[in-house]
Amino acid sequence: MLTASLYIKLIAEIALLALLGQWILGLLAGARRHQNFFYQVLAVIGRPFVRVARFITPRLVLDQHVPLVAFLLLFFVWVAVTLYRIQTCLRIGVELCK
Repeated sequence: MLTASLYIKLIAEIALLALLGQWILGLLAGARRHQNFFYQVLAVIGRPFVRVARFITPRLVLDQHVPLVAFLLLFFVWVAVTLYRIQTCLRIGVELCK
C-alpha cells in the first residue's frame, strides 16, 4: 500500500507543479500565453486534472476558476496521502519505509 501511496503522491506533485508553472508562466506571458510552447506543454500535463475538476464541480463554477479548483483538489489529495504515509511509517517502523 505504501507503493500505491507513493505513486499517488508523485502524480499529485507533478500535476501541482504543472498547474503552478502554468499559472506563473501565464502571468509572465500575458495575453500571448497560448502561443508559448512551454505554457502549452504545462497545459497538456494539467489538462486531465482540470477536466476531472470540471466534471466534479457544478456548472455555477466559472471555467476560469476550474484550474484553481483542480489545484486545490490535488493539494488536498497530496496532504491526505502524505499524512497517510507518515501514519503508516510510524506504525510499521521508519526502517521499513525506506
